[in-house]
Amino acid sequence: MKPNPVAEFNAYRSKMNDKILASDSRTIKRIFNLDANTFKAGALDVATKELLGLVASTVLRCDDCIKYHLGKCHELKVDKAAVFESLEIATLVGGTIVIPHLRKAYEYWECLENQLDL
Repeated sequence: MKPNPVAEFNAYRSKMNDKILASDSRTIKRIFNLDANTFKAGALDVATKELLGLVASTVLRCDDCIKYHLGKCHELKVDKAAVFESLEIATLVGGTIVIPHLRKAYEYWECLENQLDL
């Protein structure tokens, strides 16, 4: 049986977040809470915030963050064209060093769209 990258990422993230939060660090809990509250609808809708998170994560070259924001965009039914246009902006801002992360983002989006096993 081939691995499912989407299921594996989500399971690992959930397991490790549970462990981190179980450490009972007030600082960590506050950071997690701040993150959750920041991505709630406000002047910007949730989808726009997720696209902004995707751009920032791509520029910062955080593959886990890219996967997370792609997953949220997929859940929110953000149009593929909007996702890829956001990745174009990230590549422009981040420069050619972002291209390996762009490849991984395209690959992960395909997994989300098709629930393909790699």
